[in-house]
Amino acid sequence: MASDEQQRRELGAFLRARREHLDRAAFGLPPAGRGRTVGLRREEISYLSGVSVTWYTWLEQGRDINPSRQVLDAVATTLHLTVTEHDYVLTLAGFAPARPGGGAAVETAPAHVQRFLDALEEHPAYALAPDWGVAGWNAAYEALYPNVAQTPPEQRNLLWLIFTDPYVRSLLDDWDVTSRRFLAEFRAEAGPRLGDPRYRDLVSRLVEASPEFRERWESHDIRGFQSRERVFQHPELGRLVFEHHQLRPSDQTEIQLVVYTPDEATRERFGRRVR
Repeated sequence: MASDEQQRRELGAFLRARREHLDRAAFGLPPAGRGRTVGLRREEISYLSGVSVTWYTWLEQGRDINPSRQVLDAVATTLHLTVTEHDYVLTLAGFAPARPGGGAAVETAPAHVQRFLDALEEHPAYALAPDWGVAGWNAAYEALYPNVAQTPPEQRNLLWLIFTDPYVRSLLDDWDVTSRRFLAEFRAEAGPRLGDPRYRDLVSRLVEASPEFRERWESHDIRGFQSRERVFQHPELGRLVFEHHQLRPSDQTEIQLVVYTPDEATRERFGRRVR
């Protein structure tokens, strides 16, 4: 399947998923058939957006058409998309610039990136390739997640580990919330590259391996990254609290660095473990 066809299908599926979850009352619309209060019809979206119903239907069907930016902006406004979701739609349609990184394969972090990770000492940190393969990590991250060094390279992918590794599931204080958020962030980044064989293979394997992934992938949730508190339940050290940050080296924009900064109590206990 060609990449542009994959992007058109993803765009159509995303718009449909958002349309089907809209609250009819928020648009001043009565319940639909059988008292359904959630989900608008295509005809209603096209009318509210000022777009012909045929054109909007083709858009959801992933037809080979060329919608203008004005049309996509109008539809995004009608669907009450967030800024991140709106950007996602424009990117899939070829209007927004690609997100940082061109999606090139990265197996191992460059030496200078690895040295930076190591210099962070008691701050767990790792490097992610565009497909979320874990391309490098420091000793503190290995103290938090010892399995990272033993995991085969083809499975050393953050999304794969979150949905298939029992240790990761037990380590995360809020696995359900965190797994949903990571998946939405991954989709926001990967959308324009879902036609790439590496991405198709990863998604196919996860659909087979994880019922939770399969169900959540169909929801088409999209979220931009935000720094936030992360809580881990370490099997030996107990509750650990970090703040989660994301960075991109200006000379290696295809790589993102994830850094966890510990709070005071965690720094004291976790720091002794790392040193």
